[in-house]
Amino acid sequence: MEMGNQHPSISRLQEIQKEVKSIEQQVLGFSGLSDDKNYKKLERILTKQLFEIDSVDTEGKGDIQQARKRAAQETERLLKELEQNANHPHRLEIQNIFQEAQALVKEKVVPFYSGGNCVTDEFEEGIQDVILRLTHVKTGGKVSLRKARYHTLTKICAVQEIIENCMKKQPSLPLSEDAHPSVAKINSVMCEVNKTRGTLIALLMGVNNKETCRHLSCVLSGLMADLDALDVCGRTEIRNYRKEVVEDINQLLRYLDLEEEADTTYAFDLGQNHSILKIEKVLKRMREIKTELLQAQNPPELYLSAKTELQGLIGQLDEVSLEKNPCIREARRRAVIEVQTLITYIDLKEALEKRKLLACEEHPSHKAVWDVLGNLSEIQGEVLSFDGNRTDKNYIRLEELLTKQLLALDAVDPQGEEKCKAARKQAVKLAQNILSYLDLKSDEWEY
Repeated sequence: MEMGNQHPSISRLQEIQKEVKSIEQQVLGFSGLSDDKNYKKLERILTKQLFEIDSVDTEGKGDIQQARKRAAQETERLLKELEQNANHPHRLEIQNIFQEAQALVKEKVVPFYSGGNCVTDEFEEGIQDVILRLTHVKTGGKVSLRKARYHTLTKICAVQEIIENCMKKQPSLPLSEDAHPSVAKINSVMCEVNKTRGTLIALLMGVNNKETCRHLSCVLSGLMADLDALDVCGRTEIRNYRKEVVEDINQLLRYLDLEEEADTTYAFDLGQNHSILKIEKVLKRMREIKTELLQAQNPPELYLSAKTELQGLIGQLDEVSLEKNPCIREARRRAVIEVQTLITYIDLKEALEKRKLLACEEHPSHKAVWDVLGNLSEIQGEVLSFDGNRTDKNYIRLEELLTKQLLALDAVDPQGEEKCKAARKQAVKLAQNILSYLDLKSDEWEY
């Protein structure tokens, strides 16, 4: 029907649907919790539209009734999506981990900026553990979860970086106020910057409800203006002193932009990230080499060329930019393990081949260790081919086989032979590494 001949109720329903459609992307990308202001705002808008839809008079006409039903279903779908985003189990997991980080900051960092003792190793270890656990939270490719995870990681990593930069600072400042009249003002500004650093950390971690990003930005900009107004002509050491304090302020201002940055798609959608694409390219080639090795009629012919290329792949991974992103760092770490495991597999195969050519007497315990290594080589080949999760029967079987080899090694008595002790120790380490690799392959990690 042309718009001029369209029933007023249908026109009204179309207007409502257009309004609902305008906030759809906000709903789908909502990464907060149910007590957030934005959640309540979106919920209020959608609920209002439902009431509007319900108030449309159908006049008993079937086509209008169907149109109203469709409009109501679409609005209810978005309401449900909003609720699921805010209450998704993995979203709540992210929040629980973040609350642990908040507790660490409140206990160890806030007192530090209030004149307490230095930040402890316990804090650094705790924050590193929090970051690692966040990188392992499953998102299933869901935009809202990716945003929430990235947003949380960004804030925690910023706090970690602020503290690290502060602790690394050279103790050469402040300068003596006798050096120049401007020094007293620079010293005063530097003290304010240090206080602001603590306020920024508390703000990023949500443990300071009295401050806002906007106000803190104004404070820092004001301090910058004070420094710009100083006359330090002809005094290089004082100009450098001021420059260092200005750089501190600029760095803190950049941290205040994190909220906005975390909402951009390029930031949390690592599938299109240059570093991740480079890692994926390396992994693709590694898998091709692995397939060639496992399916080859005469694998020893490929060992030298495969190892050379795999070492080159390790070099490529070393060049990957981490962009201060823990997810990229974890992706690279796992890729390095993948490549190194394949190199270890080839090394063991080569060692077993060489041993066949040596016809000499050896200690029974040493022979027992080599027998286990032969078994481990076969199991490692199966682990390299494994592609499942921890509920698979094959995973359980491989885990049991590896555990049996560890028990077999434990039963080997070196009888005082140092060579045998060293061989057994290396074999135990290899078995444990294969077990760890099996766990890594089956933990369904994603970036």
